[in-house]
Amino acid sequence: MKILILHRVPYFKIEYHRGISHDDHEVTYLGTDRALATLPPGLRCERVSRPGIRTAFEEARDWLARRPRHFDRVISASEYELLDAARLREHLGVPGAPVDQVALARDKVLMKRAVERAGLRVPRFLPLPRFLELEGRAPWQGRTVLKPHRGASSEDVLVFDTPRQTAAAITEGRTGVARLDALRDLTDFQVEEFVTGPIRHFDGLVQGGEILVLSASQYVGTCLGYAQGLPMGSFQTGFSEETRAWVARALAAVRIEDGSFHLEAIVHDGEPVFLEVGNRVGGADVVATVELATGVHLPSYELRVLLGESVAGKLPEPPAVRRRYGWFVHPGHHLAGRVFAGLGGVAAFRADPRVVAWNELPSGAPLPDHITYQAGETVLAGIVAGETPEDTRDWIAGLFGSLTLRTRPTVPMTPEQVSA
Repeated sequence: MKILILHRVPYFKIEYHRGISHDDHEVTYLGTDRALATLPPGLRCERVSRPGIRTAFEEARDWLARRPRHFDRVISASEYELLDAARLREHLGVPGAPVDQVALARDKVLMKRAVERAGLRVPRFLPLPRFLELEGRAPWQGRTVLKPHRGASSEDVLVFDTPRQTAAAITEGRTGVARLDALRDLTDFQVEEFVTGPIRHFDGLVQGGEILVLSASQYVGTCLGYAQGLPMGSFQTGFSEETRAWVARALAAVRIEDGSFHLEAIVHDGEPVFLEVGNRVGGADVVATVELATGVHLPSYELRVLLGESVAGKLPEPPAVRRRYGWFVHPGHHLAGRVFAGLGGVAAFRADPRVVAWNELPSGAPLPDHITYQAGETVLAGIVAGETPEDTRDWIAGLFGSLTLRTRPTVPMTPEQVSA
């Protein structure tokens, strides 16, 4: 089989060789030089560099116009390029989910409309242009969330006290989001009511519409708080058959039929409220914690599903000793321009035998200039194992309550260093 992979996610996050035999298949990776640099040196494959100036679809289409060839599958593991892969499949006539199906799991307005039609509760919401036409009159009162349709990592997400305040900030050009303040790209945004309650995420694998793997977790902190400079993590919980059925209904509503999924919901007054879903694996250390708990490496089995292999009945058995795993991460992007000078209050946590992984930025390393959950880029990332969900939750909360971050300014270069 000839396989084209739109390569964006660092290789070690997916480990393509675990799901695709590079000896049995002809695999081509198309990506920027930076992305291709993450491929293992000895991997049997073709590497094709693209500029990264335009979309992956446009650059792949132009490359294939110059060098026509056939592919049996076109795959992307990146949330940002799922639609590019779908467009390229349609352009080339390659099997796989079409654009309209993939869009349901990328556009937050489309997905909420679909889930609501399926009878599940969603936050009340409005596309931003319609909200502005109504001059901030919304079918809810109180806190209001402004966010992009297709964003990730809570970038450009803002929370206001009321719908009226939200509308005023936009029309007066004082949101702090450059394109909104210039009244550009309004159709890329939506507003929704702020629903309170613990936020849970559900991760797993589906094939032919059937859930084969399901893991449930609850956040400590929030993605929005992380974007603003606060640590976050999550711990695994149990789930009922009723919850499993709810997840299945949500996936069916947005036509996620094959591959991995990452679904988020708020539990409000005991009822799950759908937030969003992606036809991809979760970020941070979701993949690792799911594998530790279930024995299933989600990206590997997703790739097998996308190649047409039936994986039902072929999944590994979960470990005999069940533990509740959690991941934790501390940001550094909010202090970009400074360097990491160490952590305080973490000695006991670092040495705790429950720690499975602890990845701390080396002292003196520059802090990232973008939101990232990636070990080796952010200040701290790791995994902990507890005997119960409460044990794992309390450990993560204790770490966050004790941890302090030390930074120092970047040492300016002397004229002699600059000239050298």
